Order: sequence, then C-alpha cells, then structure tokens
Amino acid sequence: MLSVLIETRDDEEGLARTLASLIGGAVEGVVRDVIVCDTGSTDQTHRVADHAGCHFVAGGIAAGIRQAKGDWLLFLEPGARLSEGWIDDVVAHTARQTMPARFSRSRGSRTPFLARVLRGNRALAEGLVISKRQASSLAKSARSAEAIARGLATKRLNAEIWVAPPK
Repeated sequence: MLSVLIETRDDEEGLARTLASLIGGAVEGVVRDVIVCDTGSTDQTHRVADHAGCHFVAGGIAAGIRQAKGDWLLFLEPGARLSEGWIDDVVAHTARQTMPARFSRSRGSRTPFLARVLRGNRALAEGLVISKRQASSLAKSARSAEAIARGLATKRLNAEIWVAPPK
C-alpha cells in the first residue's frame, strides 16, 4: 500500500492534474491515501484537496509523513502526471526493493541537456518512491519534500511521468 504526498503552495490547478492521474491507483487499491502538505496557500488548494477526498495538512512534509498510512510513500510535485502503467512498476518495485526510485521522464517532457544544466534540476521532478521509514529519518533534517529527495541514490522505474512545468 502506498501513501501519496504532494507538497504544494498556491497551485490548485496543478494539484487537480496530479490527482487525476492517481485515480487508477486508487481504484486498483494501490493508493491507500493522498496527503496534500500545504506550505501556506492562499488560493483554493484546500478545496481541491477536500473535493478529491485527500487529507489536507498545513505544516509541511514532516507532518504529512507522520500521517501517512502506507509503508511506502510517493512524493509528487503538483502538476506532475503519471503515465498509464505506473501502478504495476511501483507495486513490483515496492515488493522487492528497499531503495528509493524515480520515474522516467516521458518523451514529451524531456528537456534538452543544456537547458537542464542552465536551469538546474528539481529533485522531485521525476517523483520519488521511498519507504516511510527512510523518509521519516530524512525528514528530521529536511524542511521540504525537495530537500528529502535531493542527493538520494535511486533506481529508475520504467513507468513514465509528465513533469510539472517549472514555476
């Protein structure tokens, strides 16, 4: 079972797109709960989360990790969308692995090498599948999901993600 955590601030439209891509996982019984970790939104983010049946947590990623019910966590940026077939890859990974994993960028959302170098790479751009135990440990010194994901050695999943547009 997987808990999905989405750290957001003033991105109701991106949140809605990401939540729509998780419906298949909820129907299959893979997604146990979705937690929206808000960092001070002033828009209607809380309403989007509420209408989708998500848990809404004001207080950042550490509070969301504590509230998560799954043994494995999936961190996503608002606006990111998982491509069809992601469920099987994530289930297979969590059944046999202990290390974190990231999704492969879909062809349509791959940025040229030079653009990645000049703009910098967001650690959560490809999402992150991580055990709750490891995330809890990392959250003690990290203040955001991005900080938790930065610098981790990860496995690359075959499942694809449409990366959220940069802000």
